[in-house]
Amino acid sequence: MTNPLLSTWDTPFGIAPFNLISDDDFAPALDTALASHMGEIDAITSTVDAPSFSNTVEALEAAGAQLECVLGPFFAMAGADSNPQREALQRDFSPKLAAHFSEISANSALFSRVAAVWDARDSLDLTDEQQRVLMLTHRGFVRSGAALTGADEQRMKEIKARLAVLGTQFTQNLLADERDWYLELGEGDMAGLPDFAVAAARAAGQEKGLDGPIVTLSRSVIVPFLQFSTRRDLREQAYKAWVARGANGGDTDNRAIAAETLSLREERAQLLGYSNFAQYKLETEMAKTPDAVRKLLSDVWEPAKAQANADAWVLGQMMRDDGVNGDLEPWDWRFYAERRRKALHDLDEAEVKPYFQLDRMIEASFDCASKLFGLSFKPLDVPLYHDDCRAWEVTRDGEHVAVFIGDYFARGSKRSGAWCSAMRAQAKYPQAQTPVVINVCNFAKGDPALLSYDDARTLFHEFGHALHQMLSDVTYESVSGTSVARDFVELPSQLYEHWLEVPEVLAEFATHAKTGQPMPRTLLEKVLGAATYDMGFSTVEYVASAMVDLEFHDGSAPADPMARQAEILTQMGMPHAIAMRHATPQFAHVFSGDGYSSGYYSYMWSEVMDADAFASFEEAGGAFDAERAKALEEHILSKGGSRDAAELYVAFRGRLPGVEALLKGRGLAA
Repeated sequence: MTNPLLSTWDTPFGIAPFNLISDDDFAPALDTALASHMGEIDAITSTVDAPSFSNTVEALEAAGAQLECVLGPFFAMAGADSNPQREALQRDFSPKLAAHFSEISANSALFSRVAAVWDARDSLDLTDEQQRVLMLTHRGFVRSGAALTGADEQRMKEIKARLAVLGTQFTQNLLADERDWYLELGEGDMAGLPDFAVAAARAAGQEKGLDGPIVTLSRSVIVPFLQFSTRRDLREQAYKAWVARGANGGDTDNRAIAAETLSLREERAQLLGYSNFAQYKLETEMAKTPDAVRKLLSDVWEPAKAQANADAWVLGQMMRDDGVNGDLEPWDWRFYAERRRKALHDLDEAEVKPYFQLDRMIEASFDCASKLFGLSFKPLDVPLYHDDCRAWEVTRDGEHVAVFIGDYFARGSKRSGAWCSAMRAQAKYPQAQTPVVINVCNFAKGDPALLSYDDARTLFHEFGHALHQMLSDVTYESVSGTSVARDFVELPSQLYEHWLEVPEVLAEFATHAKTGQPMPRTLLEKVLGAATYDMGFSTVEYVASAMVDLEFHDGSAPADPMARQAEILTQMGMPHAIAMRHATPQFAHVFSGDGYSSGYYSYMWSEVMDADAFASFEEAGGAFDAERAKALEEHILSKGGSRDAAELYVAFRGRLPGVEALLKGRGLAA
């Protein structure tokens, strides 16, 4: 029987035929695709023709198409709809893929051809994009260890293989802890919970096959519980389980994995001639150096900590007024912050949430993209990997642009968080292909599904990433869409969040789930007025995580990461009642792979730009200014990584920004 992963996909727009794919298809398809890819590499190195951009760099760009057809569907399903077989496949695939790509990056014959083209670059008639692709290709080989020989070359292969195994295990351990823990709630355990939080708890129980409501470790379930439950004992129990993910002992404990990962990264960097991993990693980012990152974080940390400490004093006084003695604890903060928000802004989450229906927020994100970039979205009826998924065809002026898939609901088979990925990226070489882009979120189910304001921001954030993929207009896939510097990749996503705050957007799409009426203007003003409320808390929990990530990698790898984490937080003066947004054992951004390692700061680096970029719209004709939208697409969204990130931003804005706009946007400016 033909393996559907290896067949030509006769489907609308070449979407993977998920209805035909079984888990048994992945392993044989991967073996075939790996062999095919290696055959393509061998063909490049065995050609007798002198190395050229066409027969070497473009040939590398064209290689591996079959492998992408296997891995695109697999990783989408493994991340968003896992099961024991897929988890086992992932554990098997990780070292196999690491070894495969290590063999390619260490192929001396291949590297010599790339180096020959690089050395001759000034005599070649290359376009700007081709020059960029050549530079990135050559640099990628060097940074992967292509110039290493002998024992160093072998050790690099071993390190990469081991890191791949550790990253997969870290992710699966975290998923297991999140999936297995829940707190059953009796009728007396739901005191203080508004209807939407009760509905989310009941839906979570149904997803587990239980008769009653539960609290799970999904952010969309546990955060409302911590905000509203008057049962301090249950808040403490749930919070401690939440922050203990990956640190519960036994087979799913991630602490030893984190320690080994940091040690191997340091060794990897030193093999390549760098003093530590942060020096290696940041060399290719906009920030360039650990000191530049540390300065940004420090500039934001002090005003954020001052605000958080002032807020903690007020919340602690509120707690004591309730007759609760002792210190304000992390499981108290959200509860008293929510009560204080209601008092300060006359704003109640239970009153606001019915206006943020998931379907209406999806419509809002589409409508903004239509006004800004002329895009249209038409529902697609195609088989996808889970019944929760939805798909749309994206067009402009009647021409097909992309396929967009949304997978919005939390479930036990999905890892936590939210993300965007491209199952197929835009490219024009070796043939034209349009992107297939997916947004994955973890919102609580309901009828209708209701979002918090923070959830709605997440939806807009991920859709900003999707626009970066969908509006990409480059020749080569290696620089397509979000293939940019890590501290630039969050600019389009964080910038798009600003359109949720535009009053006319909320006036049209924030409609009540029961009455259908738009949000009253007085309530709308309260929502926007409270947009920076509790920003000291959210900034402190984020910056603490970013600083721990940086310090872990800028210096010798700590033998005991948990002790080092505690030391860093003490030196920073971390407020007692606030924890890191991601403590080490659950810090998937940093330990599930190299993506955000030494780079968790990038959200804030990009925020410096997104605050400044949206200000340019406001300084022009407003949020939907046509010229600014055109410039955003022309200089940033369409360009991918085809030019240096700083050059792209300057082309859009005319200059690089300072931190002032960020502090003002967060309400932390002096």
